[in-house]
Amino acid sequence: MSPKDVLRSNLEVSRFIVDGYLADFSDGDLLVRPLPGMNHVAWQLGHLIGSERHFAELVHPGGSPPLPEGFAEAHAKEAAGVDDPSKFKTLAEYRSIWEQQRAATLAALDAAPEADLDKADPEKYPDYAPTISRILLLIGTHPVMHVGQFVAVRRVQGKPIIM
Repeated sequence: MSPKDVLRSNLEVSRFIVDGYLADFSDGDLLVRPLPGMNHVAWQLGHLIGSERHFAELVHPGGSPPLPEGFAEAHAKEAAGVDDPSKFKTLAEYRSIWEQQRAATLAALDAAPEADLDKADPEKYPDYAPTISRILLLIGTHPVMHVGQFVAVRRVQGKPIIM
């Protein structure tokens, strides 16, 4: 298995886990806050999409599709407390936007020369992800950090335990 195969597998496993937790969600479930101060899943999905786009653009500038108008603002850190359903997308819309972005992320992986995966660029990449390989690993693991919050929504909504 090549380094690119490992990175691709990480991205695929991440998608599989998120898809599993969202499989029986309704649009209404996306706006449930299971505890005071906890972000709802709609905001988190937008945050994940925006983050993935940001990092994919570091790897392959200009390779990501544009976000819908107002999307970045609706999912900015400052908007995490917003509960107005009109500010958020449906689950189908989030899935579509994310699939388009994930295709762009995979294209960025394909376009990156394998010899460049571990080259650091401190002026371009953040300290916590200083190489292309670390950025792509972060894109894959970041959603897994959030699914724990999805589980809390599943519990308060009486959904079955999965995985």
